[in-house]
Amino acid sequence: MKKFTTLRKNQTQKLGELLAKELGGGKIICLSGDLGSGKTTFTQGLLRGLKIKGPYTSPTFVVMKHYKKKILNSKSKTLNIYHIDAYRITSKDLLELGWEEITRDKNNIIIIEWAKRVKKIIPPDALWIDFKWTDKNRREIKLT
Repeated sequence: MKKFTTLRKNQTQKLGELLAKELGGGKIICLSGDLGSGKTTFTQGLLRGLKIKGPYTSPTFVVMKHYKKKILNSKSKTLNIYHIDAYRITSKDLLELGWEEITRDKNNIIIIEWAKRVKKIIPPDALWIDFKWTDKNRREIKLT
C-alpha cells in the first residue's frame, strides 16, 4: 500500500498524471471515497497524463465516457480509455454496458469512480485508490 497526502486540487491532479506514466493497457483503476473527496480531480490528472484531449468531466449522468488514443509507433493500435461513474448504476447495469468485453481487451484502461458499488464484478488484480479528507484542507490518497 502507498499513501499520499495532497493539500490542493493541482496536487491531486499531478498525482493522477504521475500514475498515468506507469500505465499500459489492461489496467482497471477503482476509485472510492466520499462525495467531493477527489476522485474526479484525480481522474482529470490521469487523463491529462495519458495525453487525452480535455475537457475532462465526470460521466455522472452519461455513466461512461470513452476516449481513444493512438499508440505511438503503431499504425493500427489504439489505446481505449473508459471513464465510468458507478454512482447511479449496479453491477448488472455495468455488465449490460459491455463490461466483460471492455475488460477482456488488453488495450483498454478503465477508470471507475464509485467502484465499491460494482465491486463484485471487479477483477482481483485491479488497482484500488481510496480518497479521504483528513481535515479541511488535507486529503489522504491510498493505493492498494
